[in-house]
Amino acid sequence: MSTEADPVEHEDRWILNPRGWGVAGITVDHRLTPALDAGWELVLEVPARLSSAPAHTNPDVLLVPETQDVAAALPLFGMKVVSAVACKSGTLRMVFEDGTHLTCPTDVAFEAWQITGPEGWRFVSLPGGGLGVWSASAANENPQGQPAEH
Repeated sequence: MSTEADPVEHEDRWILNPRGWGVAGITVDHRLTPALDAGWELVLEVPARLSSAPAHTNPDVLLVPETQDVAAALPLFGMKVVSAVACKSGTLRMVFEDGTHLTCPTDVAFEAWQITGPEGWRFVSLPGGGLGVWSASAANENPQGQPAEH
């Protein structure tokens, strides 16, 4: 059963409805993993960009998880997410309450990022572009565990 907080599919993107998502913790290894409230978790495995102002006044900061060069992401701890969009091209865009933007592009060879959440939701940026989407209802319809066709 769908709720207001469920992700919503559009022609070129999924709106993830981040109501109540706050960054409750940040883990760093070869990935950057902000744990979000409401049962959601973001995992970044390739370089992503943080921006806090228009690019002409404050350039983007590159987060590089594999080298643990992610200190610029630490101020996100405790922040609320106000917008989260998973583009069907494989790019992720999130906006936080202080205006910080996080953008993670696709990667040619790797799953660049993934977001998992309650009720079996899982969004994955596929190698080479594209978006894999799983939900509990899709898993029931597709027992082989392949991404749902959306």
